[in-house]
Amino acid sequence: MSSAATRPAGPDDLWSVDEHLEDILSTVRPLEPIELQLLDAQGCVLVDDVTVPVSLPPFDNSSMDGYAVRVADVAGAGEEFPAALEVVGDVAAGAADPVRVGPGQAARIMTGAPLPPGAEAVVPVEWTDGGLGEGPVSGMRARSLAPEGAEGHVHVYRPAEARAHVRAKGSDVKAGDLALAAGAILGPPQIALLAAIGRGTVRVRPRPRVVVLSTGSELVQPGEQLATGQIYDSNSFALTAAARDAGAIAYRVGAVADDAETLRSTIEDQLIRADLLVTTGGVSVGAYDVVKEALSYAGDADEAGSGVEFRKLAMQPGKPQGFGTIGPDHTPLLALPGNPVSSYVSFELFVRPAIRALMGLTDLHRPRARAVLKADAALRSPKGRRQFLRGTYADGEVVPVGGAGSHLIAALAQADALIVVPEDVESVEPGSEVEVVLLG
Repeated sequence: MSSAATRPAGPDDLWSVDEHLEDILSTVRPLEPIELQLLDAQGCVLVDDVTVPVSLPPFDNSSMDGYAVRVADVAGAGEEFPAALEVVGDVAAGAADPVRVGPGQAARIMTGAPLPPGAEAVVPVEWTDGGLGEGPVSGMRARSLAPEGAEGHVHVYRPAEARAHVRAKGSDVKAGDLALAAGAILGPPQIALLAAIGRGTVRVRPRPRVVVLSTGSELVQPGEQLATGQIYDSNSFALTAAARDAGAIAYRVGAVADDAETLRSTIEDQLIRADLLVTTGGVSVGAYDVVKEALSYAGDADEAGSGVEFRKLAMQPGKPQGFGTIGPDHTPLLALPGNPVSSYVSFELFVRPAIRALMGLTDLHRPRARAVLKADAALRSPKGRRQFLRGTYADGEVVPVGGAGSHLIAALAQADALIVVPEDVESVEPGSEVEVVLLG
């Protein structure tokens, strides 16, 4: 544990949202770098700067299918008086030893093929009779202009400037340039660049493995039949999806019944594949709060610095929270409340930053904005608590959705923002400016 071990706390002491978050982020450390194949590194954070070993493109090449020519040979070319050039060969993409283009000559060239020696420009096939009617003159006229049986010649109907339709060597990036800076997240474009400069592997911080499990004997898996007193387990699905959205590799464990030994055994079994454990439910003061019973700090402090502490936060929803480390590797564990909205809000405020810290990112939090409150009545908030209400945000305005109840999951599904009401504010009037956390 970090500041939790030294912070004085009485039985009724409330932690602030910021204190709890600081305790988490002071404990969580970025994962150790590993070398991965490019596709395995997708979504990971680059550890080192990557420089370009070879220019892109590595040689002058054609951006069109057409003919490689000398500028002087097509100067003044037009429909009435086309330039007639001898075709001396073909240059395909990947050609290692292209033909030389001399005065009065041209070479057929494909897109991406190297510009042959002697050539200064490329004329598209549409500007010639090589397309037999696809250019500025009809196929019949093109044939009439070409000598009988002259398959080794081409007529060009437009002039071309030097370097026309030629991609210059190094026009994308030059050898020695910085390709990607350390800290970059590797998405498809970044992986494409690494492949293009010849990198088969790259050193990254891996995506953290997050194990999510929910607790409660009343929980039933979606698709099964509900009995009296049962509800479907939505939290584990929501938090697993949220962990993946944050960049993690997430594993969902089926709901664990209200039995402390079963829960503790399940958690111990999951440690082998977890860089972070997230539980939901069982952290309040009820008789069956099994997470608290199984992982309370006093009962789990069998290793120096290890254990989970449960605390109350000055926030709504999400007052009961737990945090600490468990197991031989001191794996971080965040215990979230069981109400769906409390669970999800807690994830956004505490778990998501922890995941991104494990990834080695510096931008840990959702973006925030100021917005004008559009509501029919004032928002009420308990004194001394930082409240997070669901809302929809657009064009600098935010509209509350649903009420303050922590079970209102339908309203959560409509929301794309959290409206933040500070601890010292008990009422927010319509038209007031508020801070919002943008979820989308």
